[in-house]
Amino acid sequence: MDFRPILYIIGIFLSILSISMVFPMLADLYTGSTDWKAFFLSIIITSFFGGALILSNMGNTNSISSRQAFLLIILSWLGIATFGALPFRLSELQMSFTDSFFESMSGITTTGSTVITGLDDAPKGILLWRALLQWLGGIGIILMAMSILPFLNVGGMQIFKTELSESEKARPRTAQLASSIGLLYLALTVICAICYMFTGLKTFDAVAHSLTTIATGGYSTFDNSFSHSNNPWTEIVAMIFMIVGGLPFVLYLKAIGGNIKAFFNDSQVRAFICIVVLTITITTSYLVMQQGKTIIESLRHASFNIISIITGTGYTNGDFNAWGGFAVSMLFFLMAVGACAGSTSCGIKIFRFQVLYSVTKVQIKKLLHPHGVFIPHYNGRPIPKDVPMSVMSFFFLYALCFCLLAISLSYVGLDFLTAMSGAATSISNVGPGLGDIIGPTGTFTTLPDSAKWILSAGMLLGRLEIFPVLVILSVHFWKH
Repeated sequence: MDFRPILYIIGIFLSILSISMVFPMLADLYTGSTDWKAFFLSIIITSFFGGALILSNMGNTNSISSRQAFLLIILSWLGIATFGALPFRLSELQMSFTDSFFESMSGITTTGSTVITGLDDAPKGILLWRALLQWLGGIGIILMAMSILPFLNVGGMQIFKTELSESEKARPRTAQLASSIGLLYLALTVICAICYMFTGLKTFDAVAHSLTTIATGGYSTFDNSFSHSNNPWTEIVAMIFMIVGGLPFVLYLKAIGGNIKAFFNDSQVRAFICIVVLTITITTSYLVMQQGKTIIESLRHASFNIISIITGTGYTNGDFNAWGGFAVSMLFFLMAVGACAGSTSCGIKIFRFQVLYSVTKVQIKKLLHPHGVFIPHYNGRPIPKDVPMSVMSFFFLYALCFCLLAISLSYVGLDFLTAMSGAATSISNVGPGLGDIIGPTGTFTTLPDSAKWILSAGMLLGRLEIFPVLVILSVHFWKH
């Protein structure tokens, strides 16, 4: 295999990462924090390796094969997570390499699980760096989901190939799509920050939260997340932009182009909104009738936390562990559901449930009418023959990886609830788990290092849709 194109592209990514480190360095210089030295050194190291990879691998980089693409995806995210850990390791927080890598991996995969305590008093540079990592991870996963995964036939994503032409115009079309989505992503982030400022958040907190809201990442500048401000208007802004981040970004481009009906005609969007509304209604009624809360209070907390969990953001405005068994169970399963494909969220994704439902419905019809001809449909179009198998394989691998993660976490000493919810929140890239240790009021700080490495692996698996990681672990991948 020719590694030059892979290393060349990774070099570009590392160079972009080093440029991103300038902003938190400037934030530390402005606030008088000595942590600017940590970022300066991180910039030197990251830019050196990035530049070296670019200069030493220039040349035959016009195209890459599918095998190279699988390897590129894995090495890119691992490389960015490793170099992204440098500021944490070198900062005055004196984090271990394990904690630094965990925090960086959680950031770049937009998971939002954290090992840092005392966020309210943490250096501004570190807080901004956490937010920037999630912001970069958000745009990265959108572009990967729209321009790479469909053509690698990963987990049924090939159903979205129609978004990009496979003709000779594919390359310029991909570049145009990437630049358009990038500008849209930036514009939405700016609008979100302005809205946060209008609700009373300070400029720095508004910017940091806008970066992690639109990326559905969930890193906050406060230990208590949105409970710190306890402002309903701030929460409303967060809910709106979490939903914005959870919808397919290509539909925004269609809407800007004049096709506003694209949102209403997309079955994935309709299903997502229906699930959100239904679960909020059920949870609100449960909190009113079983927990004795007021309707307004119940609606506020149910709406915020359900939208946060299903989009994989992980913000909280209270301790949902105290809501009772039904509500906790509801949130646990919502962790796995996820939002829409082509968004910044993770999880199984709505479209896979729709494909599975359509295939199941066809199977039932065939049982009733053995000689009938029935074709499963998605979004008004027949589903390609290879998609159902890919989707069912994804469900199987998702369940298998979840079980292995949970068992591994139990093996290293975690209790049942922490292990189960830790496995679910890592592979679904949600952030908080359940229970007193890693729940909405806790952190991952006290977990053993072995558990943090297992969770980091789970985050990478979930963010990259499982298949690319397993493909490169296959013996057959390296034989050809």
